[in-house]
Amino acid sequence: MHVTVGYLATPSGDDGVALAAALATTLDATVDVVLVLAGDDPPMEGSGPYRKVLEAKAAGWLDAAVTQFPSSVTVAAHTVYNESFAEGLVEFAETHHSDMIVLGAAGDSILNRHAVGSVAGALLHASPVPVALAPRGFRDRGVTEITGFTVAVPTRQASANPLPFAITLASAAHVPLRLMSLVSLEPGGYGPDGPSRETRQKYVDAAEANLDIAIRALPDTPGLESIVADGSTLEEAVSSLSWRAGDVLALGSGRLGQPSRVFLGSGAAKILRATTAPVMVVPREFE
Repeated sequence: MHVTVGYLATPSGDDGVALAAALATTLDATVDVVLVLAGDDPPMEGSGPYRKVLEAKAAGWLDAAVTQFPSSVTVAAHTVYNESFAEGLVEFAETHHSDMIVLGAAGDSILNRHAVGSVAGALLHASPVPVALAPRGFRDRGVTEITGFTVAVPTRQASANPLPFAITLASAAHVPLRLMSLVSLEPGGYGPDGPSRETRQKYVDAAEANLDIAIRALPDTPGLESIVADGSTLEEAVSSLSWRAGDVLALGSGRLGQPSRVFLGSGAAKILRATTAPVMVVPREFE
């Protein structure tokens, strides 16, 4: 497996490196640490000395990033040039046949939470490979390996299903896989008092039945678990879940996204904001 991590010499960049290191250690993956510098084509007159200084600084930043990986992980550092950081990462990932792109959260996010910055926002609506996001402060959690994957199983057949990719990762890592179904019971449509207890139970029962079907279809997958979380809102349902330090949550792309591209839908965006676990968003029809 091949992981590309987009890097900036910031705490957020170090969060991404920490997640990439844990994934690489667990999945026996190689890692490319990529720093994207703004292109200068054609070169501006007199920009040569400035560019040399910038390239030297970039090399130092990348060297510092590489030292954060354990010696057991094969790591290479790269500087690429592109006016768009996100576009530079995608081009690199495609050229080097990466299996995923890893990033840290935006610098203004709340500790242990996700916030989508401009680079992540672009990738979450265009990347051809899964995008893994580390919450702010992940570097300080001391996570050296991934201990389990949780996958949000869609309740509708038309929805993109991240389950096959999550199974691949869990099998390669030899860690448990938890199938999760979220039941959001928004008050709208149920009257001023919200849904009745019977209605809530009906939705929970349907989610449990959906998970049972998924588990029966995977008889040879070890360590399978299932869980249904419900709440008045999707955020409340997510917040009711407990997470271990080494858990990663896999989400599918929204139905409006293009085939073979990541598209962060409205539901996945709510989950992303509510969870404290690292999140991986899988493209539609990804294999």
